[in-house]
Amino acid sequence: MTDARLSARLQLKGKHLGIARQSAALCYRVKERRLEVLLITTRKSKRWIIPKGWLSEGMSAAQTATQEAWEEAGVRGSCAPDPMGLFTHIKNRTEKRPVLCQVDVFPLHVTSTSESFPEQGQRKSKWVSPKKAADLVNSPELSQLLRKLAAILH
Repeated sequence: MTDARLSARLQLKGKHLGIARQSAALCYRVKERRLEVLLITTRKSKRWIIPKGWLSEGMSAAQTATQEAWEEAGVRGSCAPDPMGLFTHIKNRTEKRPVLCQVDVFPLHVTSTSESFPEQGQRKSKWVSPKKAADLVNSPELSQLLRKLAAILH
């Protein structure tokens, strides 16, 4: 992201936003020789996203991404130790000012799924091709990372 674009994102309706860090898991699997990625919905607006959340004290960003994948989507797997990229989004918070989040994205190879997990019933999920996922998410930066996944894995 360019400095000018970041500055523009820091201003929302005349309010200066803080910057916070989050961690996300780009969950993927190969099924019938096809690469699939997991999308989940946000709890409130039901937009399609990938599992993400605030960094957890005592955990690395990759460990946080792994934990978020479990809590939000019920998946377990092997998470890369280094991010494949990042995206930004504005987090609107109840009774607090909005915050600009920089989200580090870690590829997570899913090895198992569970029907029972902490946020079960609060979100929908679906497995789709990286191209379809890129078309479904609102963030152009996240869309770009989804399109990049196939090239990284080959």
